[in-house]
Amino acid sequence: MNTPRPRILVFIPAYRCEAQLVRVIDQFDQRVQGWIDTVMVVDNRSPDRTLEAAIERGREKLTGCHFIAWRNDDNYGLGGSHKAAMRYAIEQGYDYLVVLHGDDQASIADLIPQLEQGAHLDADCLLGARFMRGSRLQGYSTLRTVGNVVYNKLFSLVAWRRISDLGSGLNLYKLAALREFYYRGFPDDLTFNYVMLLASYHRGQRVRFFPISWREEDQVSNVRLFRQAFKVLSLLGGFLLGRGGFLRRDLRARAIDAYTGQIVHNQAPAQANPSAAGSHP
Repeated sequence: MNTPRPRILVFIPAYRCEAQLVRVIDQFDQRVQGWIDTVMVVDNRSPDRTLEAAIERGREKLTGCHFIAWRNDDNYGLGGSHKAAMRYAIEQGYDYLVVLHGDDQASIADLIPQLEQGAHLDADCLLGARFMRGSRLQGYSTLRTVGNVVYNKLFSLVAWRRISDLGSGLNLYKLAALREFYYRGFPDDLTFNYVMLLASYHRGQRVRFFPISWREEDQVSNVRLFRQAFKVLSLLGGFLLGRGGFLRRDLRARAIDAYTGQIVHNQAPAQANPSAAGSHP
């Protein structure tokens, strides 16, 4: 008997990336869509036509899977958008959540061989890594590469695990490990992934890394490099001293009761997908 493929939702966080997001959607060829149940673009209140551009391109391209365009009710930050998507995916009964950033730096194609080999089956987190053997960097500065490698080593020492990347734009999570919503109080900004990774190790989750390609072309960075570096060090120091107690603290800049949003476009696949038949919310 053939084992049914798991229900996978690809969550694409997007903010002010109108041009790049169209290219991200173009990554979803028929091979990719054959693995995916749903693509969900989550717009974090972009002031431009980011979501509209996604809908226009998704109507044409995403014919083999379900496509949802979602707009947050407030600007929750990157971490907050993760929480909104994770809660939605859990409530709708998906098995896995894939995170693919909307700025077109990572490629969803790098994940497909991992799925074909079944690498996701024995992992709670399957994380794309830019700085391990087999990864490919294009247009990434030497300063940022060295800085990331140093931080990876520091976090590895504190977490007692080998960490290949603190947070890239392509990750997969098994949703069964996230049902407790223990990450509610984690930062809503770009440091969400760092704390999430520390928590995964602290909770004994199975974390695996895989090499990815990474490019920087016309992306607009929202990171102030040195301020971000000091903040990350502060988080690492807090975890070093407090471990579980630190992870139970509310690390957000402001408390948010619920990470809500609205579905503004909901598109069923043009043809029935055998791996996703009868599984759409």
